Amino acid sequence: MITFSVLYGVYVIEPYRGQEKPWLVLTIIALVAMSAVLMHSPSGMPSLGFSITLPLTSGSVPVARRVGAGLLVVAIAVAWWTAGAKVREAIAVFARSERTAIFMSAGLVAVYGGGLIAKAVTAPIRRTVKNLPQGDPQRILAEDFMMGSRNIGLLERGLMFAFLAAGQPDAAALALTAKSLARGPASDHGKYASEYFLLGTLASVIAALAMSVAARATVGLSIL
Repeated sequence: MITFSVLYGVYVIEPYRGQEKPWLVLTIIALVAMSAVLMHSPSGMPSLGFSITLPLTSGSVPVARRVGAGLLVVAIAVAWWTAGAKVREAIAVFARSERTAIFMSAGLVAVYGGGLIAKAVTAPIRRTVKNLPQGDPQRILAEDFMMGSRNIGLLERGLMFAFLAAGQPDAAALALTAKSLARGPASDHGKYASEYFLLGTLASVIAALAMSVAARATVGLSIL
């Protein structure tokens, strides 16, 4: 990963090799890549059929992780020194923008308020499943399907709101289709899983669509 990051970085900045900042950016990328390797794969490099030992990856796991964390801090410091002023300026403009406040507020309502709506409309199904006898195949299948649905719903509503608020309904439809293909219940999940999926997805779509339309209309944009 480190070698690829450096080589690809050199390829990207080659037209600007006479400038200072591109090389600083390449340094930051290399530091972040090394940090990721040390913190997440501290035991060393994968086997390639021959032995490779790097000084920073040898030794105990905690030491490697501490070195990786240190490199990450250095990368952040170099990045802030390189572009800190422009970042502060961009953050200030972003934070003071009325559109930012409107879209962020609408997005939070869509993601978390939509979750309350989805929870409310699927509550009867969850109660029905919970009242089934322990060990009932329908209950086991439904509970297995419902596991993790909260986090998936948050991601679904967030993506749909972002795409709709950006005026890209086609992308929102694509995200919904991808979720249906990856998450949609199969025939062996039973009727409760299908009802739960349909109601929860419909609630998420309504929440994301309503808040994106409201936000766009508030700032004077076309609703879609």
